[in-house]
Amino acid sequence: MMGATSRAPLLPLPVPTPVRFGEPSKRFPKHWTVMTWVPGEPLDHGSISRGAHMADTLADFLRALHVEAPTEAPTEAPIATDRGAHPRNCTDGFESFFQAVAPDDIAADLRAVWDDAVTAPAWEGPPVWVHGDLHPANVIVSDGTLSGIVDFGDMFAGDPAWDLAAAWVLLPAGTASRFFDTYAHADEAAIRRARGLAAVKSLFLMLMGQNGDRGLPGGKPHWGPAGRAALDRVLRGV
Repeated sequence: MMGATSRAPLLPLPVPTPVRFGEPSKRFPKHWTVMTWVPGEPLDHGSISRGAHMADTLADFLRALHVEAPTEAPTEAPIATDRGAHPRNCTDGFESFFQAVAPDDIAADLRAVWDDAVTAPAWEGPPVWVHGDLHPANVIVSDGTLSGIVDFGDMFAGDPAWDLAAAWVLLPAGTASRFFDTYAHADEAAIRRARGLAAVKSLFLMLMGQNGDRGLPGGKPHWGPAGRAALDRVLRGV
């Protein structure tokens, strides 16, 4: 979160910044933080009507965020340590989600997208600041477009493809190309990695939706349809 805090004034969208920290005590035995509020509603409870504007806004935000990180920055996500790796090192996670929720009628096409990401060249640039967990509950929308980004708890320094996957996970169909044109710093290999990672994220959303339908702890019933819509965008590549 400290990376987001230090860069917050340079980012083109509101992000939460800490205003007070608390130490564990007898009354509450954990560290706690009071953050600034980002107005709007999470995308998983909102909608997008200005797709082109959102694509440009997200691209501008990530271009501003994806700058070279200092040497002391963490090189893997503090919470989910598999985030940040090349897709070829995330195969176990993909297979787990694939076996759990991948629809039979698109399974072959989905695996082809993943196999392409696995064989894509690795990121060769310097590690850049990466949000790492862009999904519909972690972006804020208002007036039909993107208006803020929250939850930087998994921020790390590494491959920007982990955030570029949002072109399919978050944006409406038909806007991914515009996003990459505006972002302007993603080569073919980065886009291939990002598309595979978007497939994983989409399957994760579907699994959380399935868990919610079954009444399992932590499940989110409304994430299932969002994940399937994102997966359809991934497979169409748009």
